[in-house]
Amino acid sequence: MGWVRALRDALGLTGAQLARRLGIRPASLSELEKNEAKGAITLATLKRAAEALDCTLVYALVPNKSLDAMVEEAAKAAAKKELTAALHTMELEAQGVRAGDKREMLAALAADIAKAGGKRLWG
Repeated sequence: MGWVRALRDALGLTGAQLARRLGIRPASLSELEKNEAKGAITLATLKRAAEALDCTLVYALVPNKSLDAMVEEAAKAAAKKELTAALHTMELEAQGVRAGDKREMLAALAADIAKAGGKRLWG
């Protein structure tokens, strides 16, 4: 069951009553409620339904972690990819880099990539 149906039931509105408020046929309301429950409703339709129920539609994208953490992870991955190729070439040319220096280079490159953003960060 979706929010439209849950609110309609909680308010004690019949399908015919809510359909009338929306200016649609009861069969269309049934389809609206089914589409919402399936996640196949448009925001415009959901907003109209919310208004007919005297509600406000709140739409949000909530990141699973902080935006800073997302950027940091992407920057580290991009830096590792860039640095791995460069270090491999250096090793082939007998110009290897110590592990501690590699970590410092990786951190500095990741910071530069994060600061620059854009295509280099999100590839």
